[in-house]
Formats: sequence, structure tokens, C-alpha cells
Amino acid sequence: MSGLFITFEGGEGAGKSTVLQHVKDKLEKDGNPVIATREPGGSVIAEKIREVILDPAHTEMDARTEALLYAAARRQHLVETVIPHVKNGGIVLCDRFIDSSLVYQGGARGIGIDEVLQVNLFATEGMMPNLTLYYDVEPEVGLARIAEHKGREFNRLDQESLSFHHEVRKAYIHLQEREPKRIHTIDASQPFDIVLAKTLQEIEAVIEKKTT
Repeated sequence: MSGLFITFEGGEGAGKSTVLQHVKDKLEKDGNPVIATREPGGSVIAEKIREVILDPAHTEMDARTEALLYAAARRQHLVETVIPHVKNGGIVLCDRFIDSSLVYQGGARGIGIDEVLQVNLFATEGMMPNLTLYYDVEPEVGLARIAEHKGREFNRLDQESLSFHHEVRKAYIHLQEREPKRIHTIDASQPFDIVLAKTLQEIEAVIEKKTT
């Protein structure tokens, strides 16, 4: 594959989705063939699976069912959206990917990071991002941001306890320590302009490395 696959990760309210959109605009202005997508979702079938996973009414969903649905949506998203664009030399910016399943279902839900990883490696055939940016922020800060953002989608994860979100953050930090070459941490508690500048610096370094 000749393009780049870059993923944006973080807990609820970390601001990654907003940063991703600004990055897309900047890369487009620079003439890069870039698309922005998300998980779960990013294709017609995957978006339908998203509706089932994140429906606030589905509180009885089993943790393993949830993990399997995420993996199914991920597979379809890769086949329909990500792989074709990357094969054509484009840049894919994705709001969440495999690491979200590892931390939310594997870590916070207690299924086990390695167990969830195996399911997802089957779904992705081992495909991993060229770069993953993890936006780190204290859960209290992220959840306060969500409360102020009236237009944001309310989903099932917003009903979880504060301790759940702390487990998510702990799992993200563990993953970053496990894969420091792929996962780079950005302090998302900083002002937006600084977060965006650091993000662009990370991505431009990967683009430069790819083209040299």
C-alpha cells in the first residue's frame, strides 16, 4: 500500500474529532489526496452497525457482543473505505480504530486487551495504522467538555461511570507504552491551537518520511 493510514484516539471529550477536521482541511489545501472517516462507521453497512452499538437504549448489550460488532464494522469499513484510498496513494484520517476496541472493551470492560486484539487482527487481516495519535486528557475534563457541547451525539458510552472512563485512560496509556513507535501522545488539555500545531507536526513528519 502506498498511502498513509493515520488514526486519532482518545477518551470522551478529548477533542480528537475537531482536530481531525482541521487537519483534513490543512492537508487538502496543501494538495494531498485525503479523506476523513470514523469508526464505528465510515461506510453504509458499518454506519448501520454503529446505530446498533451506540443506541442508548441497548444497555443490555453483552461486552463480547459489543466487541464483535465493533470488529465487524471495522472489517467492512476497511474493505469499502480505507484500503481502496490507501492503495491509490491517498491519506486516510480515521476517528478511532482498533485501539478504541482494545481500551474500551479489552481494558475498561475487562475482556482483556490481547483477547480483543486477536478478534480484531482477524477482522483487519493484521492491518495497522502508520501513525496513531492519542489525545490524552483527564476524564473529568473531557466529560465536562461534552456537557458544554450541546450539539454532540449522545451515545451509550456517555452513560458510563467516571471510573469506567478512568479505566479507558489507563488502558490507552498502557497501549502507548507498549507501542511507542506507532502511538504518539498529545496533551489534549492544552489550548486548541497548540494541540493542532503538534498534530500537524507529527503528521507532516510521517508524510515527509514516506516521500523521501
